[in-house]
Amino acid sequence: MPHKEKNPNAFPAETPKCPLCDRPIPDGNGSLHHLIPKLKGGKSGPTVLLHQICHKEIHATLTEVELAQSYTTIQALQAHPKLEKFLNWVRKRPPGFRSKVPGKRRKR
Repeated sequence: MPHKEKNPNAFPAETPKCPLCDRPIPDGNGSLHHLIPKLKGGKSGPTVLLHQICHKEIHATLTEVELAQSYTTIQALQAHPKLEKFLNWVRKRPPGFRSKVPGKRRKR
C-alpha cells in the first residue's frame, strides 16, 4: 500500500468551522458566542462556536444593546458593514491566526 503524505494544513473532518468566517477552528482557538447577549436575556439562549478573533471583533464593533436588538443571527452579523470588511480581511488569514495587538473597543 502506498504511503500517503499528510498535509500539514489539513484539519480533521471533525474540526468545527466558524460560521462567521467559514474557516476551520483549530483546537484552542474557539470562543462561545451567545447570539442574544447574556445580559439581555440570552443566558440560556442559542450559542455558536466562533474563532476568538471573530468573537472579539463582534464585541469590539457592537454594543450589547445593538447585538440584542438587531444582530441575533450569523447572517445579520455578516451583513454589518464593519464586520463584513473584517470578515473579508480575516478569511485570507490561516485558521489559527490571532492578532498580536491587544483588542480595544472602537469608537462607534
